[in-house]
Amino acid sequence: MKVVVFSSKDFEIPYLEEANKGRHQLTFIKESLSSKTAIKAVGYDAISIFSADDACFNTIEKLRDFGVKFIALRSAGYDNVSLRTATRLGLKVANVPEYSPNAIAEHAVALLLAVNRKLIVSNQRVKYFNFNLNNLVGFDLKNKTVGIIGTGRIGAVMTKIMHGFGCNILGYDLDQNQELVTKYNLRYTTLKELCAEADIISLHVPLNTATHQLINEDLIYEMKDGVILINTARGAVINTEAVIEGLKNRKIGALGMDVYENEKGVFFSDHSLNIPDDDLLIALNARPNVLITGHHAFLTEEALTSIAEATIYNLDCWMSKKDTENELTKVGKTI
Repeated sequence: MKVVVFSSKDFEIPYLEEANKGRHQLTFIKESLSSKTAIKAVGYDAISIFSADDACFNTIEKLRDFGVKFIALRSAGYDNVSLRTATRLGLKVANVPEYSPNAIAEHAVALLLAVNRKLIVSNQRVKYFNFNLNNLVGFDLKNKTVGIIGTGRIGAVMTKIMHGFGCNILGYDLDQNQELVTKYNLRYTTLKELCAEADIISLHVPLNTATHQLINEDLIYEMKDGVILINTARGAVINTEAVIEGLKNRKIGALGMDVYENEKGVFFSDHSLNIPDDDLLIALNARPNVLITGHHAFLTEEALTSIAEATIYNLDCWMSKKDTENELTKVGKTI
């Protein structure tokens, strides 16, 4: 099968080539998919895209006209794909539903530890041989209350890790995981109660109509003064303007984020010589109690291996005219 891999990154190409083992003809391009770049798929049976690619209505219509029949996502999230359009036009779409929940959860913990213990500020001082300890006070995680919003695969790992620190754990999810209740003493609450009681809040929900800007001005008002907020889910799960206001009035004591509401066109590229004209990102980046990483929570050897293997597996199934359990466009599947 001829496959063009959009948004291909140098770090992932060896993993995809190893998983492929020559079975498919892979063409790697650095451009992201959009209605303008879709023409690069002419002559290909399938495309593979990442979370920053845009498979909207217009793009998918063009892909269909160009002869593309399959879209293999290299991500779990698929909010960047118009599944209804793909289904209506007969294109099959599959994702990588689980690659390494440990990678994401462990990155969330790294963000938490770094902002709590002021590691970045401390290291910046030491670079200039300033060993002053003023304003570097953090707190023990033991006996603190951690609110985990979204207790799916990643949230479950986060629960286990925070239980190991000796934390009290609150959870919020429409589908409750009773194993977490039994083994790790997680207590499910309402979203409002979780925000009111938690010293630390970590987000692990997909982006959809129900979670879009879930963390808004009203919920922030309910939070404890000085709460630490961690987001490794999707940027638009939080209202960035409301969070910045929360940081200004110290309702939010610190923010660790691997994702950003307006990251499209910014993340995954070097803008050091051309700073993005984005007042919200600049405001966040200027605050010493905010730590931003560029959507790289997934970036572990184990995760990259799993993503590559699942992507090639989906392509293998389609080439063999078999169904893949990872398909998102099956008739009757919720979209």
